[in-house]
Amino acid sequence: MPLRTAKKPNSPESNLIWSPDTELVGLVFELVSPADACVYPQYTIGLHAWFLDQVHSFDPQLSAYLHDGESEKPFTISAFDGEIVSSGRQVQLKANTTYRWYVTALSGRVVQWLLQWVQNLPKELNLRNASLQICSCQIAHPTMTYAQLLNWEYGETLTLKFLSPTSFRRRGHHFPLPVPTNIFHSYLRRWNDFSGMPVDQNAFLDWVDNCVLITRCQLTTTKVLAGKKGAVTGFTGAIEFSLTKQASQQPEFQQLFYALGKLAPYCGTGHKTTFGLGQTRLGWSNQAAPEVLDVQSLLAKRIEELTDIFLSQRKRTGGERAQEIASKWATILARREMGESLLFVAQDLEMPYQTVKTYVKLARRALKSQ
Repeated sequence: MPLRTAKKPNSPESNLIWSPDTELVGLVFELVSPADACVYPQYTIGLHAWFLDQVHSFDPQLSAYLHDGESEKPFTISAFDGEIVSSGRQVQLKANTTYRWYVTALSGRVVQWLLQWVQNLPKELNLRNASLQICSCQIAHPTMTYAQLLNWEYGETLTLKFLSPTSFRRRGHHFPLPVPTNIFHSYLRRWNDFSGMPVDQNAFLDWVDNCVLITRCQLTTTKVLAGKKGAVTGFTGAIEFSLTKQASQQPEFQQLFYALGKLAPYCGTGHKTTFGLGQTRLGWSNQAAPEVLDVQSLLAKRIEELTDIFLSQRKRTGGERAQEIASKWATILARREMGESLLFVAQDLEMPYQTVKTYVKLARRALKSQ
């Protein structure tokens, strides 16, 4: 489907219209910074916050659900796609350069909110130290329903490429490998939450474990910043799946397998997809994934290093509470070492300023005793 352009600010034209029964859509925004600008390494936190603020201005109840809801998140956002370079301790956006930013919706409620929003887009996307002009909005992934995904024609193989680092949670740790059960469990959770056609999770994942094969893959791993605290080890690259002959004995699962593959570009893969991780597309790519910016990689490694130090100092190192405190201390101290204001760190982490100030003091004290 060709891309369709939404109206620019103050323009009377808009081709972004879809039917009320639409449940899935992916949009891409073209953004331009009028001047060179530096943003902090974890700028996807700012993108996440800006998007939720836009939702709040139209629909406060939906914003609260997207922010606090305990179910799967019915949207994803990407990091910026474009010419980005490290500049000291920050990330630099170049003047008059186009950056592409992707937003997807996975539920009818969010899709219909997007329809209202794109008819009256703001002129700018504002981050802490940068304002980017919103030049256009286009459909990147076609408008779709979950029933249409089930009825989509499919071939013998399913090929996915992972554009941004992708990871799963396994026994309290990051697991950066595309094991079929992890991949399709990730998609099935979203399917069961939003499609209105839930499937028995255990039965389907048993079928995946027995019937889904990896026929080729090209992967690399890296450490990245993600979300409001901590670093993540994730993989990028491409993978091709095929099915055994026995798979056809359960045709409903075979059909779902391909439908979930078609869902992947909308829902992303793994966790922290609302902070830019797990961006996924159909097809194979021999092109190497973009390298993580030096400043982001350095900060991610420093957070991981500090987390290990703080965790080793705590007597009960196996509990979730110890891991959470160590991660918070590490994130706050590492970002402060990079020159960030504690006030901004507190805002990003949605923590009281005095608590953040106390944590950084405790973290420094613990580091000195090492």
